[in-house]
Amino acid sequence: MIGGFCSSEFSISNRQSAIINSPTYGWRSRHRQARRPDIARRRGADAAGARDQTHRAYRNAGSLCDGGVALVVGRATRLASFLSGEEKEYEAGIRFGLATETYDGTRLSGPPVDPPAGLDRRAIEDALSAFLGTFDQMPPSYSAKKVEGVAAYKLARKNKPVALRAVPVTVSELVLDSYDHGLARVRIRATAGFYVRSLAHDVGQKLGCGAHLETLRRTRAGAFALDVSVPLDQAEADPGRAKASMLPLERLLPEMPAVTLNDRGIWRATHGNEVGPADFARPTPPVASEGRWRLLGGAGQLLGVAEARPGGLLHPVLVLV
Repeated sequence: MIGGFCSSEFSISNRQSAIINSPTYGWRSRHRQARRPDIARRRGADAAGARDQTHRAYRNAGSLCDGGVALVVGRATRLASFLSGEEKEYEAGIRFGLATETYDGTRLSGPPVDPPAGLDRRAIEDALSAFLGTFDQMPPSYSAKKVEGVAAYKLARKNKPVALRAVPVTVSELVLDSYDHGLARVRIRATAGFYVRSLAHDVGQKLGCGAHLETLRRTRAGAFALDVSVPLDQAEADPGRAKASMLPLERLLPEMPAVTLNDRGIWRATHGNEVGPADFARPTPPVASEGRWRLLGGAGQLLGVAEARPGGLLHPVLVLV
């Protein structure tokens, strides 16, 4: 899934974002890029940043996946790295009986393979249980992971060696909803960087029958689920609804603790200086020695993001004003 707005009539604030829900139906990246939002003409917006960030989202989204994604524009593009690093939830369809080199079914045609003989729900649940918690996961060879500066999928397409490294991931929820005729429906909640395709492949290897990812839907990205999203076709057809769906920056990163600054703190933070308790507008719980905090102005506006430092100090790492 990837989403965006495609209307030059779409005029929004420079400090907003939207959650878009658009099925891919197996589109390739060139099709998704063709529907990138034309937001370069928005008055007062950082058009180059918005277009670049949207392009990056299109390029990185899997052609198999649909569901929700945050589209950020203007200054909000500077928060994209924080949003993309949040936990995500998925609904996946895993087809047992055949492993593929891409770990999905995008290159397959014809009817599904016959279900493996003797495979049942209990066996699948037992296999899935090994992938709960924190472990090292090997990304697919057909992925955007870089190998000496080159995307792995480019090497794989040329049948060149792909030397990827396993990366630590955490799966906090992994539930088998159903299993019927070789297709398992699974719900997943995992950290950023987790590959559902690798999960499908690895479970198939563990069961000895092979498996690949047949369907994938992202149902939550960070704090935002599909109930606050707008379908892409509706956003394209009705720019007014798209505009109304925009979320202010202040609603982003709700799981990150926040501190409200006084006038001195606002001046210091917006000039890149560390702030401490003397710069807070109201009593704030002690700042831990690590972690990130949202910096707010007196009216609740998001000024930036800071990292905790020893001594209860906060060092701005991103300033939005």
